[in-house]
Amino acid sequence: MKKKYIVTATDKKDWITFTKQSEHINKIQKLDLHGFSLDEANKIVKKFVIKSFENGYKQLLIITGKGSRSKVYKNPYLSKQMNVLKYSVPEFINNDENLINKVSKISGASLKDGGEGAFYIFLKKKN
Repeated sequence: MKKKYIVTATDKKDWITFTKQSEHINKIQKLDLHGFSLDEANKIVKKFVIKSFENGYKQLLIITGKGSRSKVYKNPYLSKQMNVLKYSVPEFINNDENLINKVSKISGASLKDGGEGAFYIFLKKKN
């Protein structure tokens, strides 16, 4: 016959504290930048990254879209680099000392999360 484990008040308190602290671990915070100018997007991303880091999130999804000229591959006279936010926001993050100290990695998003029109930011663990 197995002994039943009696949950103590301390165990219960520890479990509640743990679950509150770990509720952000598997959640992905999302930010959609459609319609924002480059300057507005950079300001919003900076606040978003700092707030997410402070709240213990580990992974962020930034949706930039493919740009208003996402079908430029059909026109050889237009640049494929027309999506300003897609390339400029990660560069902004990498050049901002306050942000890059909180970021461990920036990578392209999977198709289910936006593919070429989005990217992930992985945050470092808060000390």
